[in-house]
Amino acid sequence: MLDILWLVPVIPFIGFLILTLTFGKLPQRPAGIVGAGSIGLSFLVALLAGTSFLSADINSYSQTLWTWMSVGDFEVGFTLYLDGVSLVMMYVITGIGFLIHVYATGYMNGDPSFARFFSYMNLFVSAMLILVLADNLVLLFMGWEGVGLCSYLLIGFWYTDPNNGYCARKAFVMTRVGDAFMALGLFLLFVSTGSLNIQESMLNAESEWIVGSGIATAVTLLLLGGAVGKSAQLPLQTWLPDAMAGPTPISALIHAATMVTAGVYLIARTHVLYLLAPEVQYLVGVIGAITLLMAGFTALTQSDIKKVLAFSTVSQIGYMFLALGIGAWSSAIFHLMTHAFFKALLFLTAGSIILAMHHEQDIFKMGGLRKDLPWSHALFLIGTLGLVAFPGFSGFFSKEEILASALENHDGGFILFLAGMLGAVMTYLYSFRLYFLVFYGKKTHDGHEVMGLHLQGPLVLLAVGAIFSGLIHIPVEEVFPHMEEHHPSVMAQAAMILLPMLGFVAAWWVFIKGKIDTDKLTESGIGASLHRFWFTQWGMDWLYDKIIVTPYTWLANFNRNDFIDLIYNGTASLVRFCHNVMSETQTGQLRWYATTVAFGLLILITIGVVL
Repeated sequence: MLDILWLVPVIPFIGFLILTLTFGKLPQRPAGIVGAGSIGLSFLVALLAGTSFLSADINSYSQTLWTWMSVGDFEVGFTLYLDGVSLVMMYVITGIGFLIHVYATGYMNGDPSFARFFSYMNLFVSAMLILVLADNLVLLFMGWEGVGLCSYLLIGFWYTDPNNGYCARKAFVMTRVGDAFMALGLFLLFVSTGSLNIQESMLNAESEWIVGSGIATAVTLLLLGGAVGKSAQLPLQTWLPDAMAGPTPISALIHAATMVTAGVYLIARTHVLYLLAPEVQYLVGVIGAITLLMAGFTALTQSDIKKVLAFSTVSQIGYMFLALGIGAWSSAIFHLMTHAFFKALLFLTAGSIILAMHHEQDIFKMGGLRKDLPWSHALFLIGTLGLVAFPGFSGFFSKEEILASALENHDGGFILFLAGMLGAVMTYLYSFRLYFLVFYGKKTHDGHEVMGLHLQGPLVLLAVGAIFSGLIHIPVEEVFPHMEEHHPSVMAQAAMILLPMLGFVAAWWVFIKGKIDTDKLTESGIGASLHRFWFTQWGMDWLYDKIIVTPYTWLANFNRNDFIDLIYNGTASLVRFCHNVMSETQTGQLRWYATTVAFGLLILITIGVVL
């Protein structure tokens, strides 16, 4: 059954073609069947292929469909590669992607561009599957760029609002910055190892590069540039909250199952290269630690329900980068999987709340919804408990692995452990701030539960995953042969469980008991300054404007009249002038030509005599 692997990315692509070639005129019901059904069928094929792979007792499987490029000694095949890591990613993308598609058939009901929406969604999933199943970095890069294109199309889906177009362009441009670094990294890797086949290039690098060498550092830094762009990590993280301009199912797809996990996958897939550049590997962890803290504090100041969840995604991806930085490769992939369940549940439940509140997204205009929306309340609480890593829920198992790995890492891991613990406290604080304000805060509007199998069914399955996915064993032992084992002391385990709960206590103290007037705290003095600083993502957009946008704008204004082009235009004008002068000498008179020749000979003789 492994030979059907090629159908996994192809079926969603066929769905995209059907929805596109019918020019959006397909009625809503068949468009929904094609859009969601293609992902469901892809998931079934993935299950069959994955089951066959696991039962075959092999480490990896390659399937070459055709030769894509062949230039001299350089040959790239359209080849799919399946191992433990790509298997986990394939299941996450198709399984959770299918649930999001089913939910979207209800959420987007009545939208005039219903078919166009699902065509973009299908292409998005197909591109992401190509990315994770690619045997070589050229094919991976094609999928990488495909998800970037689809994110632009989906974030700006409601393009009649200029702000949505701005957010889409911002996401597209910022991720392209990272992609440029990644492309340079691929060129350098090929020049150094002679191959862009992932496994072959890593083997060649391992045998030819010296640990800590300049080439290892340069390649991994450039690949890291691509990873931080796609996964919204420092310093290219500000595009992700603006991606909330798209419909809520898109937010769930981008944040849970697809795009933002691509950077984590890239570093995990090329982990051998990072082992050869230990300084860069540790930098990955530092970037993750700083980002998770920055995003946590920023989430604490947001009033838009989707933006709070967006910043929580940036923070949780930071945990995955932290794990990668200390060599806890399997823990990073494990957290990627559990995060996909509870974050998709949170986003889609938030979508149901938004529908119930007539598209209101301000959490301060909700309040007291636990009675009006009991179903959404229960589901959102499950997702929240998964996010904060409450004992027994999926996030607990994966996040505790990361923290234990950091604690037991003796090469700077303790600092990262402290950052992770502070981030865990912040996760409890901003998560329960959101939960208390929406479901226990002062009631301002009535809400009515939006029911329907296509809306509620996926949420139930995601809730089951948010509780139990932490018990799933991911088969990555052969990919990461040095699997980390953790043996933290009882005191350390208790600290990792209990200390983060201080965030819950603080949220309860402030938002339920009302012991601190947050309005007064954030409206004057240092509180107001901190609130503004965190709310604006620590001034990152302002910094971009000052060091990139403003100088570029100044240069563009300076060159408004094409000052630079004057150099080239001046050269052309000088050539034309000389041509006109020389043309005047062409009189057609023999006497003039003879005089000119004689004068020229006289000059040459004079020069010869003088020299």
